[in-house]
Amino acid sequence: MASINAGARVLLAGGGSAGHVNPLIAVASVLRERGIEVQALGTAQGLEKDLVPAAGLTLHTIKKVPAPRRPNKAALTFARDLRRTIHEVERLIKKNGIEAIVGFGGYVSAPAYLAARAKGIPVIIHEQNVRAGLANKLGARFAAVLALTFEQTALEAKKGVTEVTGLPLRASIAELASDRSSEAGRNERRVEAAQKLGIDPNKTTLLITGGSLGAKHLNDVMVSAAGSFGDDIQVLHLTGKGKREGVDEAVRASGFKGTWIAREYASDMENYLASADLVVARSGAGMVAELTALGLPAVYVPLPIGNGEQKLNASRQVEAGGALLFPDADFSEKIVADYVVPLLNSKERLASMAEKSAQLGITDAAKRVSDLVESVLAGVRGGLR
Repeated sequence: MASINAGARVLLAGGGSAGHVNPLIAVASVLRERGIEVQALGTAQGLEKDLVPAAGLTLHTIKKVPAPRRPNKAALTFARDLRRTIHEVERLIKKNGIEAIVGFGGYVSAPAYLAARAKGIPVIIHEQNVRAGLANKLGARFAAVLALTFEQTALEAKKGVTEVTGLPLRASIAELASDRSSEAGRNERRVEAAQKLGIDPNKTTLLITGGSLGAKHLNDVMVSAAGSFGDDIQVLHLTGKGKREGVDEAVRASGFKGTWIAREYASDMENYLASADLVVARSGAGMVAELTALGLPAVYVPLPIGNGEQKLNASRQVEAGGALLFPDADFSEKIVADYVVPLLNSKERLASMAEKSAQLGITDAAKRVSDLVESVLAGVRGGLR
């Protein structure tokens, strides 16, 4: 029997960082499998300009209109620019027969939410961080549904439903999480990944990543501390774009004689994660969600700017004993020697942290969010799921 929502048209709004774009694409994939027509809204500057079309989605772009945080020239034109952008989205909604807006935060979401309210169509929101962003705080005032990555997020839909769904995972990571649900599957994926990366699946492997842009301080500390690692440790180091220069030379100079593979970025992140026993990383919502879904222990060094959301994102995993966390300003060679190296040398402790991380993981968030979207659409169409 065909779904009452087959042929429905929704607009997914979000962009700027991978943290907004990857969940958008994950949800879009599930909705499309269910016969729902999906289009996306972003800007011409964010990662969505490449990632969304590559996923086979139509991308509409609007002007980036950030809310001014202090009196300046942009503040003088903010109201006018926002009004124009809202009207632009309203026209897009009407022209394309959009029946609901699904927002993931970021600059494009606020005008999308306001345009949806003006056109009388429902808003479904996904908030990725523990500390909610301004756009989603605005939208939560009138959203039909608010989906949360973390249960400790202090935001509720004032007139709608609030539900913890977890963070929608990239398809490749969701597949890896499914494979890692059994010991046999976990070992099989590890061996396959090691072969592709040219490393030994039987050696303890450390993954260092600062995200798509990298993290210079994290890179510098880990490279400076390379000499403290035993030569039987393998290191996979994703430095970030433009941050790889000098890494190989510095590692050799440290006296480390093990395997240290440095790359600017990885298009096959699933292989790096499948190989890892421990991850040293920033604690963006996407990273925390992926590592808990995969049952991987972590040492987090939160991004030292912003509103402190990265520290909060990792808080439950740290409290549960699945991760350690050190402020960026404190992260040093001594921290690596005193905490990271002993972890790598203790298979028992790594296994315990992995188990505690996995207890927090949610692997089907894309389905959960899509279910909520469908429930709203069914209501709009006058039927029941």
